[in-house]
Amino acid sequence: MKLSFNLEDASQVAIGAFALAVPISFSEEAWKLDETLPGINLLMLFILSMLFLGFFAYQSVFQGDIKSRIPAFLWRIAIAYTVTVVIVALVLFSLNKFPLLTDTFIALKRLIVIGI
Repeated sequence: MKLSFNLEDASQVAIGAFALAVPISFSEEAWKLDETLPGINLLMLFILSMLFLGFFAYQSVFQGDIKSRIPAFLWRIAIAYTVTVVIVALVLFSLNKFPLLTDTFIALKRLIVIGI
């Protein structure tokens, strides 16, 4: 069992995250949504995001066969989501819309809303 996530995989995730995060990050609606969205809705968004990412990895990367590769499957989802979150954080930081030090909770909520 090989736990690989190579540079090609990382670049595909990073480019996809950047392509989707940029238009959403410029939207004032997204900035306001993360300020008013209840925690349960954020949790539901996070869970949906994980399910779709897992389904994508299950079908495209593992071709529906994860029985003997569950750790590799979970590792791939975690790495892909981490790369996505880092890219979104960098985009938001570049736009001065990521108040991590002054309003950490809003910054994390914004990361979830835009990162999915």
